[in-house]
Amino acid sequence: MSHVSAEILVVDDNAANLKLARVILLHEGHSVRTAVDAEEALDLLETWQPALILMDIQLPGLDGLTLTRRLKAQPRFRDTIIIALTAFAMPSDHDKALAAGCDGYLSKPIDIDVLPAMVAQHLARRSNP
Repeated sequence: MSHVSAEILVVDDNAANLKLARVILLHEGHSVRTAVDAEEALDLLETWQPALILMDIQLPGLDGLTLTRRLKAQPRFRDTIIIALTAFAMPSDHDKALAAGCDGYLSKPIDIDVLPAMVAQHLARRSNP
């Protein structure tokens, strides 16, 4: 494996999506933690700094875009890569995700080839600016 391995947080309220993303990322050599909603993600992030967050947009309670805006507003998370995960694949959704501070955008269902490639691309860009 010639890519950068990293600590990654997957935030998704769908158990199947969480499991699939986790399996794909573990297979790529990453360390993965998961959260089912914004509150659980915020609890993890109090004491942990992942390099990348896969953020479901449609979360119960606090949605993924609001959470992204909150995180990106904090100096500690300004450089954390956040990739939006969403079943809503309209161009306006892509624009909303980027406007909220997401660094990338991935539509569901999760593509087992696209996800690791996108993660590797963002991590490589971060380690070689």
